[in-house]
Amino acid sequence: MTRTTPEHKALGAFLRERRGRVTPAEVGLPQAGRRRTPGLRREEVAQLAGVGVTWYTWLEQGRAPNPSDQVLDAVARTLRLRPEERRHLMLLAGRTAEAGPHAPDPLMEVRPEHVAILERLLPFPAAIQTAAYDLVAANRSYRFFFGDLDAVDPVDRNCAWLLFTHEEWRACLVEPEVVLRDLAGRMRARAAEFPHDPRWPGLLGGLRERSPEFVRYWDEHEVRGDRTQLRHYRSARVGRLDTIFQSLWLDRERGERIVVLTPADAASARRLERLDALVGAAPRWTARDGVLTDALVG
Repeated sequence: MTRTTPEHKALGAFLRERRGRVTPAEVGLPQAGRRRTPGLRREEVAQLAGVGVTWYTWLEQGRAPNPSDQVLDAVARTLRLRPEERRHLMLLAGRTAEAGPHAPDPLMEVRPEHVAILERLLPFPAAIQTAAYDLVAANRSYRFFFGDLDAVDPVDRNCAWLLFTHEEWRACLVEPEVVLRDLAGRMRARAAEFPHDPRWPGLLGGLRERSPEFVRYWDEHEVRGDRTQLRHYRSARVGRLDTIFQSLWLDRERGERIVVLTPADAASARRLERLDALVGAAPRWTARDGVLTDALVG
């Protein structure tokens, strides 16, 4: 019998959840008889994908040995997966080199050019994150955007952890359901892309214990890609801030990126300038201990 791995279990759970979202009418099947569960039956997915029912059942149970790319593509088409969902499916099946055996370090190295970018972006809030959403450096505007990042225990300086469990950070979200559901979907995609990052087990386990909201969104098996979005915040210092949220790669293979909030309108631009002026006595950037290269120390 094929050994069931955590990745295979995740693959099966993802397929079951997605199967439940597709109606017979969407794939051209008649709505015949009463259904005990929503969505397609396993035998219907197998028929439409051109595979055996037993084999597809094994796939959902995490027991199917080495499914081919062609078969996975057929299942993805049958379940009407979006491009990012198909990529997630392939990652769970171990199909890309990016999900290889070499784990990135929990924290990245912050280089002089990274700090220069953070400084140049002021007064726009900007921060550097790892693949698992750890915050390793930020400019002054980001540091004080949600409160004071430097006042947070370094162990807790993780964007996902703070937004789901920290009241001060969550209170800044005008549309928490929109942001947090999207964040859970991004995290699911990222965890599949970098499964060997040692940060994931503790982060996901801790969130499941502390945040029922995270559990609800995570168990939806939604997969979200990194895309530019309009986001609305409420700053305790300067009020409403409507921003364009962007995630820009610093190192794609390691998942390291810089996130930037640019103003969506003139009023928000003025408020971001006001925020930076209010905290202007603080250093222009901040970083965790131990992440700076020698060129920045001393």
